[in-house]
Parts: sequence; structure tokens; C-alpha cells
Amino acid sequence: MSFGQNVAATKIELFKYKKSSQVAVMVQKILDDKRKVLLKNIEEMIEEASKARGGIWEPLQDIYSSVNEAYLALGTSTVDSVSESTPAVMEVDVNVRRVVDVKIPALTVTEKDTKSMPYGFADTNSSIDRAAKQIKELLPKICKAAEYENSIFSLAKALEKTQKLLNALENVIIPQYQQKVRFIIATLEEREREEFAKLKKVKAKMESR
Repeated sequence: MSFGQNVAATKIELFKYKKSSQVAVMVQKILDDKRKVLLKNIEEMIEEASKARGGIWEPLQDIYSSVNEAYLALGTSTVDSVSESTPAVMEVDVNVRRVVDVKIPALTVTEKDTKSMPYGFADTNSSIDRAAKQIKELLPKICKAAEYENSIFSLAKALEKTQKLLNALENVIIPQYQQKVRFIIATLEEREREEFAKLKKVKAKMESR
């Protein structure tokens, strides 16, 4: 690639492109450090997410089994009625923390009332009680797994963006600046040689007179 057509070969331009190249290299270093931090956090969260998911599937199967028993014993309308009329006893609060400059949601599950079940016992059975208790115990783990999954997704998007910027700097921007610097230096040196040759000719003519 030649920059002879769009680069002014002057010392001012040389200084400008040298400075731009230095800044680009600094930005490259910052982005590379960010990439490493993102990778480290993604790896850690993948491990934590795996642990969190591992403790969910078996309890979920138990919950599905308990709910299925309730449907079979009490009927669909009764179980649905209990579900729709039962007030929420669990709250999920969402806070935000930052990893590098990426916003990560942090979920906190709290119970409004832990002293009693939030429904009457007249039209229910032990299957509903068991399912309700299991869900209360499992919900914090589900939210934690969801938190890790969402965090991994957000960090992965940031990593992809960072890698694209790094690729642009390493493969396009920095090489272009460096080639422009080389072109200007070569042009200035050629001019100096030409000027020197002209001065020698002038000096030789003057001495011959």
C-alpha cells in the first residue's frame, strides 16, 4: 500500500503520525489488558455457572414431580386457583456491579414471610406444600445461575467488541501509521540527498570559476 498520494511528507506530518502511532500502541496495550481481564472473569463465571446449574436440575425434577402429583390429586382448576390467588412471598432485587466497564446484574432473593405458607390448607395437600417449600429453597439458586449466565453473555459481548478493536489496531491502524512514518522519513531523506547533490554541483561550479 502506498501513501504517496495522501500523505504530506513534512516534518510536522511526521511528528503527527509518530504521535498517533504511539497513542495507538498505548490503546492497544490497554485493550489487551482489558481482554485478559474479561477472559479471566468469563472463565471464572463459567465455572461458577456450571456449579450453580449442577445444583438445580435434580431439585427441579422433584418440584415437577410434586406439582404433577398435586394436579393428579386435586385437579387442574384447584392447583391453578391456588397458584393465581397465592400472594408472592419472595422478592428479587437487582443491583448492578461493574467488571472492567461492563455492567453486571447482581440478584438478591429475599422472603417476605417465612413463618407460614401463603395459602389455606383446606383445598390443598402435601404435594403442594412440598412443591412450595422446594421452590422457596431453590429460587435463590436459580437466580444465582441466571445471574452467572447473564454475566457471561454480557462479558462475552464486551470481549468480542474489544477483540475487534484490537484486530483493527494490530492489523490496520498501527501498520498504516507505521507505513506513513516510513514513507515520510524516506521522502525527507531523499529530499535531503537531492539538496546535498545540488549544493555539491553549485559549489563545484563556483570553484571552477
